[in-house]
Amino acid sequence: MNAEVYVAGVGIISAIGNNTAENLAALASEHAGMNEITYLDTFYRNKLPVAEVKLNNENLATLSGLSNNISRTALLSTIAAQEAINDAGIENFSSLRTGFISANSVGGMDKSENFFADFLADNKKGKLRNVINHECGSVTEITADKLGIKNYVSTISTACSSSANAIFFAARMIKHNMLDVVVAGGVDALTKFTLNGFNTLMILDQQYCKPFDENRKGLNLGEGAGYVVLVSERVAHSLKKEMYCRLSGYANANDAYHQTASSPDGTGSFLAMQNALKKSGLQPNDIDYINLHGTGTQNNDIAEGTAIARLFEGKYPKMSSTKSFTGHTLGACGGIEAAFSVLSIKHGIIYPNLRLQTPMKELPFVPEIKFLQNQKVNNVLSNSFGFGGNCSSLIFSKQ
Repeated sequence: MNAEVYVAGVGIISAIGNNTAENLAALASEHAGMNEITYLDTFYRNKLPVAEVKLNNENLATLSGLSNNISRTALLSTIAAQEAINDAGIENFSSLRTGFISANSVGGMDKSENFFADFLADNKKGKLRNVINHECGSVTEITADKLGIKNYVSTISTACSSSANAIFFAARMIKHNMLDVVVAGGVDALTKFTLNGFNTLMILDQQYCKPFDENRKGLNLGEGAGYVVLVSERVAHSLKKEMYCRLSGYANANDAYHQTASSPDGTGSFLAMQNALKKSGLQPNDIDYINLHGTGTQNNDIAEGTAIARLFEGKYPKMSSTKSFTGHTLGACGGIEAAFSVLSIKHGIIYPNLRLQTPMKELPFVPEIKFLQNQKVNNVLSNSFGFGGNCSSLIFSKQ
């Protein structure tokens, strides 16, 4: 139970890059991924900015080795998860007890939408292959099969905290000696359902989002996938490469305040961060960087900010929301941002909170606005706070 869990590999695909190196380059050059809608067939094209992966399904199919008839969600998942495995460089991967724990919130809904457009016009039309992988678990299974992972496969769907929950569930499986290696994180693709739903909630910004700004107006939806390869101490010691870091702390809390909003005083956010610190054995002043959940909505930023002010009590680490680059990737955000957190430790870097001009008057701290290098980054707190008050925090620590 006290054994350490290490991060051996990372894989990312997002609106700012098709792999980890491209994502890092975009973060360093402060280049955001938001733009007009290109691939999603929607009424809101030219009306709402989104952060799409800059490849069509045919391109993604080529990179993933899957058919382009498969959902965009599964294509994105497979690309990032395979990169993470390749990065880990585990030569005897197939001989170990391996798991794939992946999160998503839309499943194969992008294909289902295509089916129903044809079917509703004529109930003798519509391709059934477009609905067979509709549910969230099917996406996970497609990727797991492609990766050759069969010992343990599971799907988590808890809104925006999904990937973070997948990662710390994976850590628990390793700590309990049930698995040796787990590829954990999540994926989501843009769909008309999610775009329409968030627009109905009136929390989408018609301009590029600006998290933690006094004049923030909402979020930009994004898509992508992010995974980390977690390994046991035994596997870590057997590998030739240096581990990125440890996953030292994790916690989930649910304040159940509202179906689509956080409690104004940030109760769930506070408990998730506090308990993650307790799990890690660290104190608040040990944290060097916080990757904020930071969606850019009125409710989220004040709730998260209030919880941080309460927990850190005037001694604030550097912090930023990388959703200002990638948009809000929903079920994928915890995985993508966990990978960013791991890279922050490895390279000693802090990411900027883009477009922040006017700090929030209610908060006693201001996120970073410039890309910082040569920083001391030993411990990173990554926050993922979801609908229904489902809040999760991860802590990554240098070896």
